[in-house]
Amino acid sequence: MGICWSLLKPRRSHDTLVSSPSPPHHHLPDNHFVPREGSILGKKYVDLKKTYHIGRELGRGQFGITYLCTKKKSGLEYACKSISKRKCVTKKYMDDVRREIMILQHLTGQPNIVEFQGAYEDESSVHLVMELCNGGELFDRIIRKGSYSEKEAAKIGIQIVNVVHVCHLMGVMHRDLKPENFLMVSKDEDSPLKVTDFGLSVFIKEG
Repeated sequence: MGICWSLLKPRRSHDTLVSSPSPPHHHLPDNHFVPREGSILGKKYVDLKKTYHIGRELGRGQFGITYLCTKKKSGLEYACKSISKRKCVTKKYMDDVRREIMILQHLTGQPNIVEFQGAYEDESSVHLVMELCNGGELFDRIIRKGSYSEKEAAKIGIQIVNVVHVCHLMGVMHRDLKPENFLMVSKDEDSPLKVTDFGLSVFIKEG
């Protein structure tokens, strides 16, 4: 099974993060970073509901709840992962949330990786707005389908291998690849996959 090198997209010129394997040091949280009291992102609080309509719950994980959200100006639908700040009781947890955001920014625009729209913070939560994938989890698709032909399995396998290739080429280890973390873009049988949930991911360190 070969890797499709041509699928790796060049980063657009207006993007703020470079696509080098090692992210700029001034973007990385370090042991000397001290956020404002009660703040994780170090920015002023934003009322997400002024920009997005928050809809039904889409999923629930260990670190957050994902909701359907609709941008009021455009009517476009997205997925919003809301992380309760009550769980962010240690500096390590805060750093993990910041790193997840940086990795999403770093990888957005690459094939088979969920598109990142932005991060917001209010008094109670940090909100990560991302591309909405309407096809559900690969896990549920596998259970429902029951079995795959060799050709169908190969098509899925190539996409998963390309995710690993792109992440490693961009200097990221996902560290939680499983069928539950691959989403189908649509309900079509030949829908492409998108990997999500970078909560355990890290930047690869040199050496």
